[in-house]
Formats: sequence, C-alpha cells, structure tokens
Amino acid sequence: MSDRSASAPREQLAARADAIEEAYEFFLGYASQGLPGDTGGHQVRDFLKKFDRAVDSLGAFFTGYVESLGLDLSPYRRFIEVIDRDARDAQAAVQMVLAQPSISSQTVDNLNANIHVRALLTDLFLIDEILKQY
Repeated sequence: MSDRSASAPREQLAARADAIEEAYEFFLGYASQGLPGDTGGHQVRDFLKKFDRAVDSLGAFFTGYVESLGLDLSPYRRFIEVIDRDARDAQAAVQMVLAQPSISSQTVDNLNANIHVRALLTDLFLIDEILKQY
C-alpha cells in the first residue's frame, strides 16, 4: 500500500473527528447562551449538519479503515458495531433537533448531555488512540 493510500483514511478520520468535536464545542457555547431559538442565525444548524454528515456510515468507514491498514478485523469488529450504533443513535438525536422550526439553547444543552453523543465522542477517542500506532 502506498503512503498516499494509507494517509487517505487517516485524513478522512481526522476530518470526521474534527467536525464532530468542533460541533460539540460549538454546542457547549450555544447551550450556555440561554437563547430561546435560532431565529437570528443558522450557525447552530450548520454545525448540526456537519455533525450529521460526519457520523453518517461511521461503522462502515471504520471497517474500511481497519482493513486498509491491513489489520485483522476480528478484534475490532464488535467495537466498530458499538461505534456504529452510537453514531446512528447520536445522528437520530441530531436529525430530530434539526427538524425543529427553532432550536433553543436548552434543546442543544440536552443534546450535549445525550448519552449517545457522549458515548460516540469517547468511542472515537479510544479507537483513534489505538489506530494512531498503525
């Protein structure tokens, strides 16, 4: 495998992780503002959409990533299933919030506290740390 083909999945992972983390950090700030809704701007929706795109098909992405590293998939398979489940559950919450006509700070605060969003973040930290060595 060339260095270029090996770096592409790493770059994709970095881009997805950055989008998720940046959105989460924005959500923390937005939640603290006490806004009744997002009628004055669409920045919260932009970050929700970025989060949504970044978590889409995350399980399949990690399966392909592990395989691209030439690793035996079997020790990773069950954890990738956990990531996929947490990603789909977090994505469902994000999509529900996006469907609202107005998004208050309190709604975003509740999204931040959602166990699936938090679990997904820690899932990503764990697998990223493990895959860094390859």
